[in-house]
Amino acid sequence: MTLLIALVVIGLLFLLLEILVIPGTTVAGIIGSALIVLAIWQAYDQYGSQTGIIFLGSTVLLSVVTLYFSLKGRTWKRLMLNTEVGSKVDHFEKYRPKEGDVGVTVSRISPMGKARFNDDYFEVKSYAGYIDPNTEVVIKKIEHNKIIVKPKNT
Repeated sequence: MTLLIALVVIGLLFLLLEILVIPGTTVAGIIGSALIVLAIWQAYDQYGSQTGIIFLGSTVLLSVVTLYFSLKGRTWKRLMLNTEVGSKVDHFEKYRPKEGDVGVTVSRISPMGKARFNDDYFEVKSYAGYIDPNTEVVIKKIEHNKIIVKPKNT
């Protein structure tokens, strides 16, 4: 009987692993379900139908209680990371570039690179081909968060 109880407990652990840790893989879920079904089948086979029914009822009750306490909100709050990220991506603090602004390339633009406009550095893109470092560039247009530049002398 101890082996059957151990099979049910291990099967429940595999099911919890499937539900909480690695959802969607189904391997742990299949293994857990197979272990539980094997334990119930062995209880019926070795100890008769009355013991099998008691074992089945106990397994169902244990499964419901285990799932309830596992999915309860407070159970996992102790294990959760409680930090927030308050920063924003591509948020211009000091200077917002606009079309026609003149700057200098800091790196080679091929077709992406860095340029400096009013002492602020931005990632820029060039449709005009390669642009060498320390070349004056003009902002041709701004598409969403992409700055398109061209050499000033063209």
